[in-house]
Amino acid sequence: MGFFLVLKAEIVRSLIIMRRYWFATAIGMVVGYGMLFGLVAALVYNRAGLETWAAQFLEKALGFIVGMFAFGVVGMFSHGLEGMARTGQLEQLYMSPHGLIVNFFARSFVSAVTTVLSSGVMLWVASLVLGGQLHIQPGLVFILLALTYMNLLGFGFMVGGLVLVFKQTGQAARLFQMVLLGLALFVTDNISEWPLPARLVAHLMPVTDAAICLKYAIVEGKVPPTEFLVFLVLNCVIWTFVGITLFRIMENWSRDKGTLGAY
Repeated sequence: MGFFLVLKAEIVRSLIIMRRYWFATAIGMVVGYGMLFGLVAALVYNRAGLETWAAQFLEKALGFIVGMFAFGVVGMFSHGLEGMARTGQLEQLYMSPHGLIVNFFARSFVSAVTTVLSSGVMLWVASLVLGGQLHIQPGLVFILLALTYMNLLGFGFMVGGLVLVFKQTGQAARLFQMVLLGLALFVTDNISEWPLPARLVAHLMPVTDAAICLKYAIVEGKVPPTEFLVFLVLNCVIWTFVGITLFRIMENWSRDKGTLGAY
């Protein structure tokens, strides 16, 4: 029940921010997706290569969306947490009846739903312009999106826990954000041919199997191969458990040392 109360508060807060800072919200969307629409326009004018590149472009566009989703989640748990600490919001959330984990869970959930809706509309428009086809199987896509969200949430909690104690981790998180964005954008099922150590590292990243599975389901209209589904589920379980456990340990350690809001 407490989670839904916090979720309701986060939805209201997000709507107020969007209404009050509508211009900044619009500029952010233009900056975030302007390059993608630019590539769509380039392909439209290049009719000769449109049929050849349409499916590949939709695949890259979906990878870009997954990468930006990961970019935002990690950013919320690193730079966002750091900014909240500097303004005193972090300590206020900690002293609230529901604690940091529930508050961050609700905040990330609202952000995830907003991202999925806006990105879904953008991908649909791109497919119409390019003449491509999206294969939306509601049950399969919902399960994959839920696994992707929990996967990134657990990874985000791990980063957030490290930021609570090791204050400079937030700067290093920028590198993780770029790595996750690049993986989601360029990874394909060819990783099965990589050397074993490189393949294991790729599977360990929270976006690799998520991006591949979503590309199979939405762009190609196929059920993802078992290998990637298994690693996606395992990653979801492992990152969620490790992330929330580490966040809780680091939260208590930072509180006991009195450095929760010190940056």
